[in-house]
This record gives sequence, C-alpha cells and structure tokens, in this order.
Amino acid sequence: MTTISASDVNKLRTMTGAGMMDCKKALQESNGDFEAAVDFLRKKGAKISANRADRDAKEGAIIAKVNQNKTTGVILQLSCETDFVAKNEDFVAFAHKLADIALANNAADADSLKALSMDGTSVGDKIIEQVGKIGEKIDVVKYEIMNGTNLVPYIHAGNRIGVLVSLNNPANEANFMGGKDVAMQIAALNPVALDKGDVDATIIERELAIGMDQARAEGKPENMLEKIAQGKLGKFYKDSTLLNQEFVKDSSKTIAQMLDSIEKGLTVTAFKRISL
Repeated sequence: MTTISASDVNKLRTMTGAGMMDCKKALQESNGDFEAAVDFLRKKGAKISANRADRDAKEGAIIAKVNQNKTTGVILQLSCETDFVAKNEDFVAFAHKLADIALANNAADADSLKALSMDGTSVGDKIIEQVGKIGEKIDVVKYEIMNGTNLVPYIHAGNRIGVLVSLNNPANEANFMGGKDVAMQIAALNPVALDKGDVDATIIERELAIGMDQARAEGKPENMLEKIAQGKLGKFYKDSTLLNQEFVKDSSKTIAQMLDSIEKGLTVTAFKRISL
C-alpha cells in the first residue's frame, strides 16, 4: 500500500474541505492519486464541497457573544454565498452554536475552533455537512476572541456587524448600557483605533501628507503647511479614534466623557469589530 504523508492528507483537505480521516482514506483507496481521491470523496458525499471550493462566499452571519461572567467574548463570521441562506434561521442557529462552542473552549483562532468536537465529530466536519445540506460554500472566515474585566457584545444590522467592547470597571447594569451605546457607535462609525496613541504610524504619516497636500493646493505658504496638517490630524483623531469621537446620542460629549459621566473612571480598554 502507498504511504500517505500528513502533508498529502492536508493538501487534499485544502482542495476539498473534507475531514482529515476521510482524506486519508480517499488517498489510501486511490494509492495516492489526488484526482482519484477527489472522485472517491465525491462518491462518498463531498461532491458539493469540492465543486464549490472556488465560489465567492461574501454573505453570512456574524455572531458576538460573551460568557456569563463577561470576562471572555468571541466574534465570528460564518460565511455563505447568498443573502437567502444568510437569513435562514437554521444557518444563523448553526452560527450561534459555533460561537457557543468557541466560547466554552476558549478557541484561539478559527482553525482551533474547527478542530473542536461537535455532536460526535469535529466542527470542521460539521461545516462540511452543512455545505452538503445547504448547497453553498460555508466557512468560518473571521474569528476574534477577547478577554477582559467587563465585556459587552453587540450584533448589528441583521447579523452583518459584530462588536465586542471591553470596559475597565466590573459589570453592572449602568455600565452595560453605556458599553452597548459604545458598541453601537463602533458598529456605525468604525473607528480606526481606541485613542490617539493607538493609531498606526503609517496612518498618521498618510494623514499628515494628505493635510499638507491639501493646504498646498489651497495656496497656503510652505512654512505653514506642517502646522495646518497637524490641525487636520487633530480633526482626524476626533473623527476616527473611539474615545475622542463625539457621542452620536449627545454630540456635546465625547465617548470618553459620556462613559465618565455614567461611572467615574469608566472607559474602554479595547474593542473588536467584524463586518461583512
């Protein structure tokens, strides 16, 4: 019998989306011939997965959840090909179940999640089963996990955006509502960073360059360009960093001021956002 290596098994799994044991069996039955192995898997029920491997799956459902203590949270996107499937109750329920499994097991990433057990088999194999049942390419394409003192989840726009917000103070009803308002703002305005010091240096360089070019195009003196660009950068921070954004429900306050008014010292320590 032909010796089947782990890399061969992984290659066939990548090609077809079938389970590891199924791929190993297929390669053994076909003496290592990949084309024959794919045919074997198709005959065994993996046909749809193999056929749809190159299809675009730009729709889906995003789920955000936290554990009972609000100390761990996950967001994942289960993708599919059509809006019709994305809105299907069974598909959304399956996405929720994946999030529950990820949360219960502290799955570090999507691959770790797919390796976990689900109803007597792996999550990865259950996803392949769903491909066969639904007839569309399905996969966990985005996944984030967060740990903190007080996490608030939020799902927006019919499972099209998911947000996790980490607050610094222990959970209570008042700061939960504040955290939810912050999560809604993150969903709507998509800030690039938490605060000024968290903005990537390349973004700052780009904003300064744009500001100088704009000022130059307006005919401003060369010796004033950098100062003008710094002023525009300040506006960028106000518009694009969460704690400095105006609170959408009360523009007289920033997000930082709104949180402090709910509970002295309350602030956001981190956030995650996933969108279709």
